[in-house]
Amino acid sequence: MDDLKKEIALDLHEIGALKFGEFTFKSGIVSPMYMDLRLFVSYPKVLKKVAKAFASMIEPLEYDKLAGIAYAALPIAGAVSLEMEKPWIYMRKEGLAKGYGLKKAIEGEFNEGDVVVVIDDLVTKGDSKLEVIEPFQNNGLVIKDFVVLIDYEKGGSALLKEKGYNLHAFLTMKEVVEIMKQNNKIDDTKYKQCVDFLAS
Repeated sequence: MDDLKKEIALDLHEIGALKFGEFTFKSGIVSPMYMDLRLFVSYPKVLKKVAKAFASMIEPLEYDKLAGIAYAALPIAGAVSLEMEKPWIYMRKEGLAKGYGLKKAIEGEFNEGDVVVVIDDLVTKGDSKLEVIEPFQNNGLVIKDFVVLIDYEKGGSALLKEKGYNLHAFLTMKEVVEIMKQNNKIDDTKYKQCVDFLAS
C-alpha cells in the first residue's frame, strides 16, 4: 500500500495535478499547494491506480451503491465502479433536479433505503461534504461513509464524525508533502511552507 501511495503522489506531481504556489480554496483558506484532481480524465493510467486505491478503502465497507458528486469525483466514481464491478449513481451539480425530462437530482438506478458510499476527490474542512447529504437523503438514500483520495486534515474528518459519518482517505496531504521532499520534488523552503500550513 505504501508503494501505491508513493506512486500516486509522484504521478500527481508529474501530471501537474499537484501544484506549488499560492492558492485560495473554496473554504477561503490560502494554501502553498493546490491539488487539481480533475486532470485525471486525461491520464487513464493514473486514474486506474486511483481506482485501485479507492477500491482498497471501499472493499471492507457495507453499502449497496457507490455515489459520485459533480464534478471532480464523477470520473473517479466511474473508474472505481469498473474496478470493483459495483453499480454507481451520481448527484447532479448542487443537487438540483433538472427542470425537464424526468427532473431527477440523482442519476442512475437506486432503491429507497440503499446505503451509498460517497466518493469525492479530497477533503479540507468537510463542510462541502455536508452540503451533498440532503439531496441523497431526500431521495431515500442512506450515507454512512465518505471516501476521498486526499485529506488536508483541516478538520474534515472531525466534522463528519461529529455528524455521524466516517471519512476514509487514501493519503493525507502531509504524506504527499513528505513523499515530494523525499523524492526531491520540492526544496527545504517549500517543504517548510507546506508543513507549517498543514500544521496551522
